[in-house]
Amino acid sequence: DDSPIGLRDAALLELLYATGARVSEAVSLSADDLDLSGDVPVVRLFGKGRKERIVPVGSFAVDALDAYRVRAARGRGSTAFFLNSRGGALSRQSAWTAIRRAAEAAQLGERVSPHTLRHSFATHLLEGGASVREVQELLGHASVATTQIYTQVTAQALREVFTLSHP
Repeated sequence: DDSPIGLRDAALLELLYATGARVSEAVSLSADDLDLSGDVPVVRLFGKGRKERIVPVGSFAVDALDAYRVRAARGRGSTAFFLNSRGGALSRQSAWTAIRRAAEAAQLGERVSPHTLRHSFATHLLEGGASVREVQELLGHASVATTQIYTQVTAQALREVFTLSHP
């Protein structure tokens, strides 16, 4: 969908998956929080307690964010990057609606939430060889114990591979 709302929703989904951002972090982004032109495109996210972290952004998300930025009309004095149809800042509830709409369009049978994208981000990093400590930093977790929850999925995948592969 090449409409401003369609481009916004695509950019939001790509950003959430590419960075593991919480939905509240994504909807509070301003254009100044995005640096997509450098060698390593990054986004500055503000987590719980306004704790700041810098997270790299993948090429699919960069393309979606750039496409949205070009088409989006800036709101009425709003500094928010993601805007609603009236030009104000996108709310958390509207972000949830966009995710739910995309999940229905993709005919996903299970319940999909913003946290599903965050969980997928962490799990895919761990499956790709990232350490728990690296994923902890990217997610902005204060404790590595919180991040270790995501290793359960990876451990299950290892058990399945072991069962299928070991004599």
